[in-house]
Amino acid sequence: MSQFETPLFTGLLQHMRKNPIQFHIPGHKKGTGMDPQFREFIGENALAIDLINIGPLDDLHQPKGMIKRAQELAAEAFGADYTFFSVQGTSGAIMTMVMSVAGPGDKIIVPRNVHKSVMSAIVFSGATPIFIHPEVDKELGISHGITPEAVEKALEQHPDAKGVLVINPTYFGIAGDLKKIVEIAHAHHVPVLVDEAHGVHIHFHEKLPLSAMQAGADMAATSVHKLGGSMTQSSVLNVREGLVSAKRVQAILSMLTTTSTSYLLLASLDVARKRLATEGRELAEKAMRLAEAVREQINAIPHLYCVGKEILGTKATYDYDPTKLIISVKELGLTGYDVEKWLREMYCIEVELSDLYNILCIITPGDTEKETNLLVKALRHLSEEFSHKADKGVKPKVLLPDIPALALTPRDAFYSETEVVPFEESAGRIIAEFVMVYPPGIPIFIPGEIITQENLNYIKKNLEVGLPVQGPEDDTLRTLRVIKEHKPIQ
Repeated sequence: MSQFETPLFTGLLQHMRKNPIQFHIPGHKKGTGMDPQFREFIGENALAIDLINIGPLDDLHQPKGMIKRAQELAAEAFGADYTFFSVQGTSGAIMTMVMSVAGPGDKIIVPRNVHKSVMSAIVFSGATPIFIHPEVDKELGISHGITPEAVEKALEQHPDAKGVLVINPTYFGIAGDLKKIVEIAHAHHVPVLVDEAHGVHIHFHEKLPLSAMQAGADMAATSVHKLGGSMTQSSVLNVREGLVSAKRVQAILSMLTTTSTSYLLLASLDVARKRLATEGRELAEKAMRLAEAVREQINAIPHLYCVGKEILGTKATYDYDPTKLIISVKELGLTGYDVEKWLREMYCIEVELSDLYNILCIITPGDTEKETNLLVKALRHLSEEFSHKADKGVKPKVLLPDIPALALTPRDAFYSETEVVPFEESAGRIIAEFVMVYPPGIPIFIPGEIITQENLNYIKKNLEVGLPVQGPEDDTLRTLRVIKEHKPIQ
């Protein structure tokens, strides 16, 4: 197969040029039935290929034509046996992975710092999570990956586990020894599922961490839209057959996918795959060079620290992606959220993520020195403006969330009889909802965990500085939903 082909995008263009009369959805009929202002802004070309799964255009739920060919090309590009396109984002692909291997009562080994989509899938499937504690970086206040030793221990204690889920790389670009983890899991005949949401590009450059397929993993949910050039909400699910069934994966994915699949998203996956396969190494090289130059400049700014290869060396920090700029701002006496707002208001710069101690900026092939020079200029200004707040010889204390005990399976807790209690009085109760800061979307509490005072304090700290705490039904967080306690009749 030629990786320069784009069967799906090309097929759509050919269909568009025939200009067929449409008596099918979408009802805007190439934009003519749409608000004129929106039509003018989006453009006729985009609206002309906003189509539906009619005969000539194949069907994502049972592909036999152009979509099948596009997925086969993607499988070849990513080194997979099968690749499935997802228009439900990487969240849909992650949920498919979990639900493909684990059902009611089945155990699945997962890091505690997983994305909420993993825990949502566990609720839906009825599986029981066996948590591995990730390695915590107390200087940066972030979680890294899990170690091969922790996976080995978990599998020895739970030999009936149906799968091991690994984040590779993390949101912050840190990777563990995935190849070793795969070898350990496969020795136990257990499949490895990889959340590769932040690593579509790593497959295409030898200086980046090993991709899931290169490491021998069984499935990987890979976010093409994040760093691979496709449109938002488009991702792929890469599968290696053996310990998992591609047909079951297709069936589960179909259950979770809309029948009105977006051909704009599908076409963007097709062309993104072509570019990654034919130019991926050069594009990654350009982004890495630019990121390293920015890192060097940021580290010359007083009171700021941009993480580099010195972070490597532990079992959970085996490799890293240099295109992720983790910038620690705690020495300025500011939170990451303070800095995010300041950059927005003063320089019209938007960052990928902020937390209590850091901001995260990502460098992609879409960046040039024009943008990065402005970032460095802004950060210099930031340092000058707030240097008077910098702690003199006093190390700021890093507050980290506790990992609560799981008292009930997430599914049992989610569907239990519940009641609402004041936030301040909830310590010791079993929570029945999610609480997280998004991004990155890692839960502070998941349904079934015992609420700790330490984590309530952590939530309050995030709220105080303005970080987006999400999940609970009460978005003011004055109350939490917990498992109802049945008191004896007096």
